[in-house]
Amino acid sequence: MDVVERAVGILRHDGLVVYPTDTIYGLGADALSEEAILKVYEAKRRPVSQPISIAVSDFEMAFGVARIDRRALAFMEAFLPGPVTVVVPARSSLPETLTGGTGMIGIRVPAHPVCLRLITLLDSPVTATSANQHGARDPVSPDECHVMHDLLIDGGRLPGTPSTVVDLEHGAMLRRGALAGDVEAYITAMW
Repeated sequence: MDVVERAVGILRHDGLVVYPTDTIYGLGADALSEEAILKVYEAKRRPVSQPISIAVSDFEMAFGVARIDRRALAFMEAFLPGPVTVVVPARSSLPETLTGGTGMIGIRVPAHPVCLRLITLLDSPVTATSANQHGARDPVSPDECHVMHDLLIDGGRLPGTPSTVVDLEHGAMLRRGALAGDVEAYITAMW
């Protein structure tokens, strides 16, 4: 059993896994488990009123947890997989805790083979929040992941620029990060 298979076993039992992405290290939990999500908030010391994004392995998984219209789908096809988080209306299949009461969910399709394999083997979305205490510097190497976890998957040093976050309901950039210039140009042209 390799480390990703071990990580999947931990996630299936509501554990927490630190995993590499195409941007920074994420803190993963089964995004369909209320108990696991609460552990993420506790580990990060994050207020439960603040939403937590999720990572999915493909668009099909995204459709299962979010309402994605044609314009949002076109945006996603242009930028995902990759270092962009899209904020769209959540479906009732997701625990409301993830949305922070907003009814909206941030979704990523990371372009990192380890991360994608983890989600695919779990066959469920995972939380996609940074593996650090709330408000601390984003972790780009394993020794910077100062958050409670059950297993860490070492992916070496990562690029370090967080994902750009885009509200696709309103065509608004919520956080500038990787590919921000391209995302901004797309939004300007399409919204």
